[in-house]
Amino acid sequence: MSAGWFRRRLLPGGPLPAPRPPGPRASPVPYRRPRFLRGSVSGPSAADASRCRDVRPVRSPARGRVLPWNAGYAEIINAEKSEFNEDQAACGQLSIRRSDFATEEDEEWLTLCPVEFLTGHYWALFDGHGGPTAAILAANTLHSCLRRQLEAVVEGVVATQPPMNLSGRCVCPSDPQFVEEKGIRTEDVVIGALESAFQECDEVIGRELEASGQVGGCTALVAVSLQGKLYVANAGDSRAILVRRDEVRPLSSEFTPETERQRIQQLAFFYPELLAGEFTRLEFPRRLKGDDLGQKVLFRDHHMNGWSYKYVEKSDLKYPLIHGQGRQVTVLDVDQLKPQEEDVVVMATDGLWDVLSNEQVARLVRRFLPANREDPHRFSELAQMLIHSTQETEDGPMGEGQVSYDDISVFVIPLYSRDRGSSGH
Repeated sequence: MSAGWFRRRLLPGGPLPAPRPPGPRASPVPYRRPRFLRGSVSGPSAADASRCRDVRPVRSPARGRVLPWNAGYAEIINAEKSEFNEDQAACGQLSIRRSDFATEEDEEWLTLCPVEFLTGHYWALFDGHGGPTAAILAANTLHSCLRRQLEAVVEGVVATQPPMNLSGRCVCPSDPQFVEEKGIRTEDVVIGALESAFQECDEVIGRELEASGQVGGCTALVAVSLQGKLYVANAGDSRAILVRRDEVRPLSSEFTPETERQRIQQLAFFYPELLAGEFTRLEFPRRLKGDDLGQKVLFRDHHMNGWSYKYVEKSDLKYPLIHGQGRQVTVLDVDQLKPQEEDVVVMATDGLWDVLSNEQVARLVRRFLPANREDPHRFSELAQMLIHSTQETEDGPMGEGQVSYDDISVFVIPLYSRDRGSSGH
């Protein structure tokens, strides 16, 4: 603002500042693009974009900026559908620390070791609805929630089979048998951590939006690499697929209704009076005993398909309301997959999938990567090419003349090159 503006508005003799109209308070977080896009490149150029209103620049990380596993990324803003790009993206390393159990019998707290115990990587896309605020909050929050949830159960994650009791105390000699009969694997504990992180992040966003007078929400598509496996979790209409030379495999599905088990648990969550004080809505691998009180054991709640751990309270000893299990988070065993050089995971928001099918994306991937093997930036170039394919006329690579006017964000994650020094630190 100029000095003349201040003189006219604020010095004696000038008009008083006009009162601000009532409205929602400021957003709890500033609008910004992903941090890894600093110094980003875009195409076409700004000059080209200014000459043609229909040409929107595609942004991608600058050459030399390495994402985890040398992944590629690109994004494009909508065609004036809203003022801001409502998509957000995040990626990075997950450093999981280990919790030591206290030596004193009456000590309830855990000591968190400062030394990194387990390392993973993380990619996430968020598509905001009703503005970008919820997506920005999720991009800044979910990875922290996930790290906390994994640190709370990391001993169960690294075990050959998740123990019934995380402290190592054997209350029931048949505990391993109960865990085995339930079919609980170490990956189920990771799934439970992901689901609990989604739940925690959702609660944080709800509080922040309410406190700031904002509205809106967002979808979430997350991929986590941990111990040779890739976990893909989705809430909303974004999508992830695995593309191989002879295979296209969906790794996520659009949001679907909860299973019957979850519906009943959720009903008990909102209307606890239906339990009449006689049941617990929580599910455990076996019926808990009095000796389990104060111990940290496997459980799951209405928002979970995976499993986590909790300290047993007296109310948990009541008769269990629920039996059975289900699974929604997709797990890709990368070590057993034996990936080839052009095997990739494509994650994208709905703006891409509104125009391109899984098979069309796979054809573009298979056409592009073999011809660009020497380009170290080829995965971001591929992400850009996929977006450009949604902006084409009938002369474009797909030849169908479909155009997406939505925000689009794309990650391309190579599976073959994950151990070639691209740690994403």
